[in-house]
Amino acid sequence: MTGPLEGVTVVSVEQAVSAPLCTRALGDLGARVIKVEAPVGDFTRYYDDVVHGLAAHFVWVNRGKESLTLDLKSAHGAHVLHRLLDRADVFVSNLAPGAAGKLGISAADLTARHPDLITMEIDGYGPGGPLSHKRAYDLLVQAEAGACSITGLPGAPAKPGPPMADVCTGLYAALSITALLAERARPRRSPAPAAVSLSMFDTMTELMGYALTYTRHTGIDQQPVGMGSPAVAPYGAYATADGHTVVLGTTNDREWRRYARDLLGRPDLADDPALATTADRVADRERLDTEITAWCAAHTLHDIQATADAAGIGNAKLNTPSEVLTHPQHTARDRWREIGTPGGRTTAPLPPPVFAGREPPPMGDVPALGQHTEAILRELGVADDDSTTERVNSDTRPS
Repeated sequence: MTGPLEGVTVVSVEQAVSAPLCTRALGDLGARVIKVEAPVGDFTRYYDDVVHGLAAHFVWVNRGKESLTLDLKSAHGAHVLHRLLDRADVFVSNLAPGAAGKLGISAADLTARHPDLITMEIDGYGPGGPLSHKRAYDLLVQAEAGACSITGLPGAPAKPGPPMADVCTGLYAALSITALLAERARPRRSPAPAAVSLSMFDTMTELMGYALTYTRHTGIDQQPVGMGSPAVAPYGAYATADGHTVVLGTTNDREWRRYARDLLGRPDLADDPALATTADRVADRERLDTEITAWCAAHTLHDIQATADAAGIGNAKLNTPSEVLTHPQHTARDRWREIGTPGGRTTAPLPPPVFAGREPPPMGDVPALGQHTEAILRELGVADDDSTTERVNSDTRPS
């Protein structure tokens, strides 16, 4: 079954995670995605070789795309790209600062040459600031935006595990593109160019909203609390009697009283006026954690979760990636699908959106480097030029 973006063609000059995740999300919704790669390929192809010789990062964000190799610094490569953009609906890029302008594919360049094209530029810090010239990787942006300082433990900051700056920027980009596609479909569209840009730093600043608002109005930089939250308590991870780790939490005062009375069996804590409000419990976090740690250590994971569910208390098991791969929730809902890679088969989770009345769309394979170059050139009616496309075998590594 086709997706809601069937008929939309997306062309990308992309690398790493943010733009590739954006275009993969559009492809998951039915768009055709043509990934333009330099002859040596997107460098994330070579981060590791764990998926039949291809990197896990690349497999994650590049399924369902067509790979076209072009040397965009050559006249032939630029000509092919613009022929492609003549037919495209959307162009996405996330090149190094200044690179798009040097190639003549900045938003301003493309708006002038392809006025009906929706353009999306992703960069690190946005134009016009003292950091605009800097290269930006996920960890660097997370550190610059303060996210690492509120993750981990006091004196031991940590990077959040998933690449949040990359991922959320990619998803904001896909959302922005779908908004412009919707606007274009209206009878009265905006006269403004259909160009949008996103910076990873702006995205991470948005995700830091709670922490920044709190600090602005208190003057306090909240300290990280590991698996807990600086905003509420009790909320954390605790070892169980049978060697697992359970995560328990509350978000309001009524829930806390159920937690104390019905889960811990401690009506004295539920009725303690010193623990009546969220602020009170945050201030007394250490005492609460001591009580809950002792209680969890005397009970099995099953008993804790069963009691918590009966009491209406949120709970979860702390899982490893290997446990998530066989998670019964995914299995029961049939959330895994097989996809192809240049070297063999693997599995991937279905895209998160579940559309009513539609079967999940088929997920395309991960392309080999330059796999679709000849077919796309024929489609465009453009003669091949081996001196500029320099298509290489998918096993070739950058020197």
